[in-house]
Amino acid sequence: MKNHEIDYKIYGDDMQFVEIELDPNETVVSEAGSLMMMDEQIQMETIFGDGSGGSGGMMGKLFGAGKRMLTGESLFMTTFTNIGHGKRHVSFASPYPGKIVPMDLNQLGGKIICQKDAFLAAAKGVSVGIEFQRKIGAGFFGGEGFIMQKLEGDGMAFVHAGGTIHKKELLPGQVLKVDTGCLVAMTSNVDYNIEMVKGIKTALFGGEGLFFATLRGPGTVWIQSLPFSRLASRVFAAAPQAGGQNRGEGSVLGGVFRMLDGD
Repeated sequence: MKNHEIDYKIYGDDMQFVEIELDPNETVVSEAGSLMMMDEQIQMETIFGDGSGGSGGMMGKLFGAGKRMLTGESLFMTTFTNIGHGKRHVSFASPYPGKIVPMDLNQLGGKIICQKDAFLAAAKGVSVGIEFQRKIGAGFFGGEGFIMQKLEGDGMAFVHAGGTIHKKELLPGQVLKVDTGCLVAMTSNVDYNIEMVKGIKTALFGGEGLFFATLRGPGTVWIQSLPFSRLASRVFAAAPQAGGQNRGEGSVLGGVFRMLDGD
């Protein structure tokens, strides 16, 4: 195994954080801004690229950083290394209410495809890259854009999502239809596509958006009950607007906004 083997413990219920235990010289990689706390003798360093620690030289790092930029993430990631002699701990917090899901890539085929803002942290050696959708419809109307994130390696990775997370095992040929914003992650063998809601009345007045994702097994999928975009739209709809106006949950305009947002 090329990845660092790390131990962890998840705390909390609705606003969780993960505490990772590092042996001497072990390293964990995270997105910038996710650190909650760390022990002394943990060395923090900003790196350029995807965090895999490969030996591709400067061009490889530039390519890895460029891939991350396409997903809307920072060009840089942060590593935390235990430079002491005993065990040390570093903790990372979820940025909004929801759950942190630990994923052992060694038991999941070495690759996970997830929404672009789901990654929280991983053992050093896990590559954080991009996954181009093969089907143009899935790319343009999938709720997460043409590009999704992929985590590759054989170590532990941690992703976060909103609300309650439901893990579902799909049998060969089994199809699951999901709101596009509710898909968190899936194993690489799941076939992913986008379908338009049938019926003009359902599409325009159903309040569920114009598209949904179809996931065909075999494979494993993770579904979230509260996408951040849905939470943000509810907060925005309830907040006073300029001039004292409010879009309102019951207004016709509010319904149009929800239809366009896929919520």
